[in-house]
Amino acid sequence: MIGTMRRAGLLGLVLALIGGSAWAEVTLTFYAHPGARVRDGNLLFPHAFVQATGTLDDTGDTVDWAAGFTARNPGPHLLFARGDGVVELPNPRYVGEGKPYLRLTVSDADYRAVRARADWWNTPEGWVYDLRRRNCISFIADLARVAGLQTPDEPSMKPGTFLEATAALNPDAAWREDEAQVPAAATEPEALPTPDGR
Repeated sequence: MIGTMRRAGLLGLVLALIGGSAWAEVTLTFYAHPGARVRDGNLLFPHAFVQATGTLDDTGDTVDWAAGFTARNPGPHLLFARGDGVVELPNPRYVGEGKPYLRLTVSDADYRAVRARADWWNTPEGWVYDLRRRNCISFIADLARVAGLQTPDEPSMKPGTFLEATAALNPDAAWREDEAQVPAAATEPEALPTPDGR
């Protein structure tokens, strides 16, 4: 009798451990804002960004992070010249106003690779911003490839159009309104160092 109870208890423990790890996952969602976003007289950037939510399998740590790439000093001068870029961490309201286009579950290693690549965009090698060739779309295209997605050859100047084309290349990751709601907006994001130390 006691042996049977021990085996049942051990089996229950094993099932709980297996079941617990099955719930740990990180989901990447790629968003865009159509056109210019203005709030309180300010033009909001970036127009395309990625959000990661969930739980790391190996540590159980909660993941709630979002990032996009934009010009450090937006302005008309960027029509004619390159400038410095910066990885911005959109606030929860901005994330909540975005339109999701792609969603996929990634491994802990893939999530960490995406975060490391986002961090690289804040280094002297990565922070060059060019409105036509190296912008918020280039950033999410790069992160999408790191996460294992195919992307169109040439990023466009329209984030939604680019993400629609990316979704067509990755039908399993394409956003479906009927299967899930928009993930909860990110909490106040972790601070990333910027190129000038701010």
